[in-house]
Amino acid sequence: MKNTFQIISNILQDRILVLDGAMGTMIQRYKFNEEDYRGNRFKDYKYPLQGNNDLLSLTQPNAIREIHEEFLDVGADIIETNTFSSTSVAMADYHMENLIYELNFESAKIAVNACKKYTDLNPNKPRFVAGSIGPTNKTASMSPDVNDPGFRAITFDELVVSYSEQIKALIDGGVDILLVETIFDTLNAKAALFAITGIFDKIGYELPIMVSGTITDASGRTLSGQTAEAFVTSVSHLPLLTIGFNCALGAELMLPYMKRVSRFSNFFTAAFPNAGLPNAFGEYDESSTEMGKKIKKFLDEGCINIIGGCCGTTPEHIEVISDLVKNYKPRKK
Repeated sequence: MKNTFQIISNILQDRILVLDGAMGTMIQRYKFNEEDYRGNRFKDYKYPLQGNNDLLSLTQPNAIREIHEEFLDVGADIIETNTFSSTSVAMADYHMENLIYELNFESAKIAVNACKKYTDLNPNKPRFVAGSIGPTNKTASMSPDVNDPGFRAITFDELVVSYSEQIKALIDGGVDILLVETIFDTLNAKAALFAITGIFDKIGYELPIMVSGTITDASGRTLSGQTAEAFVTSVSHLPLLTIGFNCALGAELMLPYMKRVSRFSNFFTAAFPNAGLPNAFGEYDESSTEMGKKIKKFLDEGCINIIGGCCGTTPEHIEVISDLVKNYKPRKK
């Protein structure tokens, strides 16, 4: 089997790689209704399904493929699978825990086939699939009940079981990278990483791991209270491919924390900020040109190995980023 970690590491020594943009933002452009989410397969399902974006990999696979290809068209080197919420914990909201393997496997195959198409067109620019592993909608280190600080909605072991189901299916589907992202609670991330190492032991080989936390506000801390340096320390027991941040902040507000991570960590760094902050309607107004000016500061500082976009970012944003990185050398570890 190819050593994917070494292949990507070699590329990162030479150039900055570009991650894709926001799957959710792109799905919104389709204006899918309840019937679209259900498709034929789930037309008689007794629970509402609109908003279950991961399900679209089964009911609207052509749309998911089109979104991947739009990002690949503008230069993305890495695309994420449509599996941010494809764990039994998160899918319990839709009573679809029994679909976890299929959701992850099929989402991975859609992305893998899209990448193969573009790699075949230009073998000198190989494309890679990152299996998206979201934080779930429960937290292991904090209580959701202010009147009962000791209460936990989920245990570490329950998270490990849930993540393991997802990770096994993503690997079976052919992903190149495992991306533990949007981490607001590092204990959840540790459960995901523990699950990953357990799966690696079972299958007898490893894939590169990317870890991406979320600084939630101007305090400069994750939701569970860690500084950037504490977060890095907490997950550095594994030989990660990258460490960095995504979501919550726009590029301008994220830059100081990425500079700190860049100085503190010996791993490659990755950042995918939002297109600014949301407006009163929850929408993102920052144009590709505006975001490009802010991303340029990451490049000028030399603190980045992989750069992309999170909420609100479209192929227009990723195209600007792809053009920018051509003029810069990657951060040296």
